[in-house]
Amino acid sequence: MSAAIRLGMLTPSSNTVLEPVTAAMLAGVPGVTAHFSRFPVTEISLAPAALAQFDDAPMLGAARLLADARVDVIGWNGTSAAWLGLDRDERLVARIGEATAKPACTSMLALRRILARTGASRIGLVTPYRGDVQARIEANLGAAGIACVAERHLDVSENFAFAAVDAAAIDEMVRTVARARPDAVAIVCTNMAGAPLVDALERALDLPIYDSVATVVWESLLLAGVAPDRVRGWGRLFADPRLKAR
Repeated sequence: MSAAIRLGMLTPSSNTVLEPVTAAMLAGVPGVTAHFSRFPVTEISLAPAALAQFDDAPMLGAARLLADARVDVIGWNGTSAAWLGLDRDERLVARIGEATAKPACTSMLALRRILARTGASRIGLVTPYRGDVQARIEANLGAAGIACVAERHLDVSENFAFAAVDAAAIDEMVRTVARARPDAVAIVCTNMAGAPLVDALERALDLPIYDSVATVVWESLLLAGVAPDRVRGWGRLFADPRLKAR
């Protein structure tokens, strides 16, 4: 690759997982780097103040800062549309394009695209969120034709605390939902360190597992014209021939 490729990522302010995980995914892809812009997010709940964190204005401000770095694409590395509605991310992608003249994508829209491409309509859902947030996610995915046939969640609302969920807990949640034999497992939260476990869990369970940090990296690469199979060791997502083109 002759020219540097820069992937811009919108980042919740209290997130400590997605930056190192994204950098690790791209470490074996010479010429591709990730760059991050934060905006305030500290709580995940259905309280009005928590929902207001994801209003477009602060996200667009952060996107404009990424555009100053001449990134090739801007990804919303977060899952808020899971409980706010996927239409919110559709609008956000359009507004980022208008504000920055950059192509944009999001973790949740990428997940929807991946499931459609692979024919996966029954998923096991794993999150650290509260039960009412989880129920909203299941309803929104259901409206998009994606049935949650099994779910596990941790009833946590502090965004910073999601990063403290250990590997053993994530492993247990994934293995539990896998018993329902869904078409795929979705780990939905970009501040929970599920992505580093995916490769081993997929081999153990013989199921595709899509982590929300990985999904936005996948689509960002495609938008930037980079073959996703250059990312190795992070699960089937990056090697699946059905997912090599946008």
